[in-house]
Amino acid sequence: MTCIRQDDFIQSIADALQYISYYHPKDFIAALYSAYQKEESPAAKDAMAQILINSRMCAEGRRPICQDTGIVTVFLKIGMQVSWDATLSVSEMVNEGVRQAYLHPDNVLRASILADPAGKRTNTKDNTPAVIHMEVVAGDKVEVEVAAKGGGSEAKSKFVMLNPSDSIVEWVMKTVPTMGAGWCPPGILGIGIGGTAEKAMLLAKQACMESIDIQDLITSGPTNALEELRLELYEKVNALGIGAQGLGGLTTVLDVKVLDYPTHAANKPVAMIPNCAATRHAHFVLDGSGPALLTPPKLADWPVITQTAGNARRVNIDNLTKQDVADWKPGETLLLSGTLLTGRDAAHKRMVDLLNQGESLPKGVDLQNKFIYYVGPVDAVRDEVVGPAGPTTATRMDSFTETVLEKTGLLGMIGKSERGPQAIEAIKKHQAVYLIAVGGAAYLVSKAIRQARVVAFPELGMEAIHEFVVEDMPVTVAVDSHGESIHQTAPKYWQSKIGKIPVHTE
Repeated sequence: MTCIRQDDFIQSIADALQYISYYHPKDFIAALYSAYQKEESPAAKDAMAQILINSRMCAEGRRPICQDTGIVTVFLKIGMQVSWDATLSVSEMVNEGVRQAYLHPDNVLRASILADPAGKRTNTKDNTPAVIHMEVVAGDKVEVEVAAKGGGSEAKSKFVMLNPSDSIVEWVMKTVPTMGAGWCPPGILGIGIGGTAEKAMLLAKQACMESIDIQDLITSGPTNALEELRLELYEKVNALGIGAQGLGGLTTVLDVKVLDYPTHAANKPVAMIPNCAATRHAHFVLDGSGPALLTPPKLADWPVITQTAGNARRVNIDNLTKQDVADWKPGETLLLSGTLLTGRDAAHKRMVDLLNQGESLPKGVDLQNKFIYYVGPVDAVRDEVVGPAGPTTATRMDSFTETVLEKTGLLGMIGKSERGPQAIEAIKKHQAVYLIAVGGAAYLVSKAIRQARVVAFPELGMEAIHEFVVEDMPVTVAVDSHGESIHQTAPKYWQSKIGKIPVHTE
């Protein structure tokens, strides 16, 4: 009988979470680099370059790939012949491992988990508790799959209860365009089919953790219905032309993974969960000999890509007016220098509440002709000005946009993914602009931040309002002052250019 020691189990969980915070899986890097080499869309190719450069920087500096260091999900297969030398329960050991990982002084990870989600939404401050799934199986080992899932991609999870005769392909092709770019493509689509509603969702989540091997399958050819489905969806989803970061291009997904389970004759449950460009997962087995050892990848596994300014326009954002931004065009690359403020959901709600009550914003929060960056950065370590600081999904701020633009004189916003009709109309009305930074390039973006300080709502933690002084921060114009959105125009152009979609997707 194998005996698993408490300290070994906790250390293995903690080490795995640190490991996946800064190491992309090797298969992901290879697949993304292959897509980068083939990409014809300049905007999408630049986004992929930033993700690959960021990934190598994180591997070298051992800092998070993305500022959203995720909600931890753990799948455990516990052998029936395993015994435990432990005083904590298995769930308690998992959560202690999470706590140690996220509070590690050399690589602090962002605490994003909120207790009382329907009420006060209070940050637990150590990213616990994890979401844990346990299964007792034959054998004398403990098999562990650990993932850290970003909120942006998790928010795009989809589920449907189809009729038995309904087409899974048609549902996927209808649904993927509604997901926008908030899940930070290119990534992986995990699809679960069968079982019950909750089983299908679990299958989809587990599918996200499988290795990328679609090119091998293309070479060998399918041998069963699920492999045929994978190939069909891979081709058709990429033919949508959504592209990296939704900027239009040849590659939207690097792979489509499918798991299934027997289901009731009257049902066809189907779940779809995307994994983003910061895909993070690890697998290890404990056999009683000590903690798991995860072998670091070699830096030679990363391509060497040098990003140049190219045709990027350098912009001093400290002295801009509406007239200055009027000629910015969707898809144009800018390098921003100057002072900007940050603000996410919680900060926006507080600001709008104050404005609606006729009160002033806190001292230090002057948005007149300024830019606000939708970000919740990781805490700094060592000599850092700020930790990884990539953008969060901008659509969550759409409902606040009209009020903020009207009552503060804000000139522009920086986030990731598309804006909805409500926000685009407000941007057009107030002649503002919306820019995007690359999701999945948080460490790279943080290197453009020269100074950082909290100026309001410090009790909100990572959601506090910061003042950043930036130098050559790379962004792309997503919505111009006339209301034209690259997320609306570019995918349509590339879908037409690719010209392979045989089904109606509206």
